[in-house]
Amino acid sequence: MTEDNKPKLGLRPQLGVKRTVEVGQVKQTFSHGRTHKVVVETKKQRVFRKPGDPVDADVAEEMVEAPAPVAPPAPVAAPPKPAPVPAPPPRPVMPAMGSMSAKERQAMMLRQAEEERLRIAEDMRVREERARAEAAEAEKRRIEEKARAEAEAAAAAAAEAERAAKAAVEAPAEAVAAAEAEEERPRGGAPVARAPLAPRRAPEPPAKPARPRVDDRRQGGKLTITRALGEDDNGFRARSLASLKRAREKDRRSHGGGAGAAPARQPREVQVPEAITVQELANRMAERTSDLVKTLFKMGTPVTATQTIDQDTAELLVTEFGHIIKRVSDSDVEIGVGGEADVDTDLQPRPPVVTIMGHVDHGKTSLLDALRGTDVVAGEAGGITQHIGAYQVTLKSGAKISFLDTPGHEAFTEMRARGATITDIVVIVVAGDDGLMPQTIEAINHTKAAGVPMIVAINKMDKPGSDANKIRTALLQHDVQVEAMGGEVQDVEVSALKKTGLDELTDKILLQAELLELRANPDRMAEATVVEAKLDKGKGPLATVLVRRGTLRTGDIFVVGTESGKVRALVNDKGQQVKEAGPSVPVEVLGLTGVPMAGDNLAVVENEARAREVALYRQQVATAKRTTSAPASLESMFSAISATKAVEFPCVIKADVHGSVEAIVSAVNKLSTDDIKVRVLHSGVGGITESDVTLARASGAPIIGFNVRPNAKAREAAQQAGVALKYYDIIYDLLDEMKLAMAGKLGPEYFETVVGRAQVREVFQAGKFGKAAGVMVQEGLIKRNLRARVLRDDVIVYTGSIASLRRFKDDVNEVRQGFECGIGLEGFQDIAVGDIIETFDIEERLRSL
Repeated sequence: MTEDNKPKLGLRPQLGVKRTVEVGQVKQTFSHGRTHKVVVETKKQRVFRKPGDPVDADVAEEMVEAPAPVAPPAPVAAPPKPAPVPAPPPRPVMPAMGSMSAKERQAMMLRQAEEERLRIAEDMRVREERARAEAAEAEKRRIEEKARAEAEAAAAAAAEAERAAKAAVEAPAEAVAAAEAEEERPRGGAPVARAPLAPRRAPEPPAKPARPRVDDRRQGGKLTITRALGEDDNGFRARSLASLKRAREKDRRSHGGGAGAAPARQPREVQVPEAITVQELANRMAERTSDLVKTLFKMGTPVTATQTIDQDTAELLVTEFGHIIKRVSDSDVEIGVGGEADVDTDLQPRPPVVTIMGHVDHGKTSLLDALRGTDVVAGEAGGITQHIGAYQVTLKSGAKISFLDTPGHEAFTEMRARGATITDIVVIVVAGDDGLMPQTIEAINHTKAAGVPMIVAINKMDKPGSDANKIRTALLQHDVQVEAMGGEVQDVEVSALKKTGLDELTDKILLQAELLELRANPDRMAEATVVEAKLDKGKGPLATVLVRRGTLRTGDIFVVGTESGKVRALVNDKGQQVKEAGPSVPVEVLGLTGVPMAGDNLAVVENEARAREVALYRQQVATAKRTTSAPASLESMFSAISATKAVEFPCVIKADVHGSVEAIVSAVNKLSTDDIKVRVLHSGVGGITESDVTLARASGAPIIGFNVRPNAKAREAAQQAGVALKYYDIIYDLLDEMKLAMAGKLGPEYFETVVGRAQVREVFQAGKFGKAAGVMVQEGLIKRNLRARVLRDDVIVYTGSIASLRRFKDDVNEVRQGFECGIGLEGFQDIAVGDIIETFDIEERLRSL
């Protein structure tokens, strides 16, 4: 009795109709791990019968569940007789589900699913084995058919050759028989009877050649890549003629040269600079970089392709590879920049270049204004010239003179020297009421050093007290002898305010220029000298240049100092744009890559690449000069150590033009002393920027702006960082405040004055804990409130103050020389007979530079 049929307490057997449908699930497994569950229903026929009636046989058979028939696999075109494959085992017949419990049905369904998975796997294995067998058989048939076709073609060719040979042998025999029969036939009679000959076999028709498997007929299919490339049935391409030629050439070379042997290395001239990378040298030699690296390794110099080698090592490599070396220097890029000398036939007269020099406030700019008819002094701060001005004046006669106005302040020494160098004539302006001054003497020395003629203009002759003869006499002290004194130097008395003597001055300038025979070639690439340079906020870097020879035109490519550029525009001294500027014409040039140095030479070159190359070389030279220091000697080491003891005063200097920067840096460096030294962290042209503030903040330096102001960001950054911004437009004020600032950083000075000296004669107990010294005052006086020190064998053993001073039993404030007294020192008990007590006073004073 099963678990379901057991009687249970409290339950009555219920009447009902048995189910005619049994439901179950079967899990199917597919490839790639896929599974699927299928619901299986088994339907039974419902039979109505009475209890005790026998069950029919057919009904009994239907009540038993029959297994689902397995469909046989689809018939596959079998090979001739492949290896027999074992058939899968038959599926077992499942018992009727109606007679099973739930657990048995679940186990049966799981077993069926596993059997189904195994059956499917077995089917797949059988199919794969059949497919492999079919593929092997097909490949075997293809090879056999190919071999058969080749054999048939060979047999047909052999038969054709045999038939041709047989026909060639039989043809002469038939011709002989025909000739004999013609001879035996009587003329005009019947033919003679002969024995019948054996019948000849008709020649076999020639066999048709074997038809190729692949033909070009339209029925053969469309053209494929395999057919177009000429590949055979196995997929191998036929070698091209070029490939065969290369193979033959390679074999010929490997077997000892011949016409196709590797050509001999052609020696070439290799330009080698002072330093070059291995890769660049290989490119110039047309060799492989790896070969050069291997050769250097064998030489004992292991380097990489990007490392730099010197000229001697490069020469060894070039010689090793059979080339010819040509040593060149980096400075060779400068060759040809200056141009060649001019031919005399190409030279044409040019206007003279005149520089106005003299002491500050002697009327140089006022004299030039009188000549130009303009007012330039009003544009200069403080009424003094702080820039080099370049102007060209056209006289009534049509003659032209180019003037350079230089500053007269002592700080602008270099600017005056530069003006004397690039000029043809120097006009020394001396005030008739003031006489010769230091800057006047300096201008005379610059003029003599430059070797240019000078003209002395004695100005302010309209003022009372002006004495021209006094000036002429004073000039004799400096080896300047004017014509009135029997010399060769011309002089003229002028008044810039009243505009008197100007025509005489211009006449003497033109006369001197005529004697010099000033000429230049305007039909060549221009060369000029930078008079002044600045950074304009709207226009960018600007340079005022004076053309020496050639003609500077818009669009010319030039190099000036460490900068290069292209002329975008030319502006004359009147503010007008011009297309070109000839010799001795001052113009302002726009289009530079940076601000050049005043005094740099401007040269027009052929293209931008040359300009960049020359500028890059000059930048490298300038960087090396700035960063490379000479080997230190013992003296320089000690001087450097002593120099480091001085207090540094850092500062950042920005100005509107380069000449002002140059003058300010030179002037503030002269303020340095043994105690404090000026250190210019940065100097440049243009407004104060945020980077200047960052630099000054790092070292606590003030920023000095000369005719410039900071932008909004720089002003805000300076306010946040606490950087001091100092603005000036007159160089006097700048230098005065720099002195005060430097003195303030040093702090006050302290001077010590010895007031008196006394010798200890006796030491005695004074009070409960202290000791007193009985002394004799030898020098000066001893005061109560002064500081004191104790010397023992000239060594200071105590420095402090006097606690008590007594003479006999009375307290006194001071004791003079020659008297005895008792001294008590504060906090010092180790006093001995013979010690010297010295009193001194310290005075505090403000420093001054």
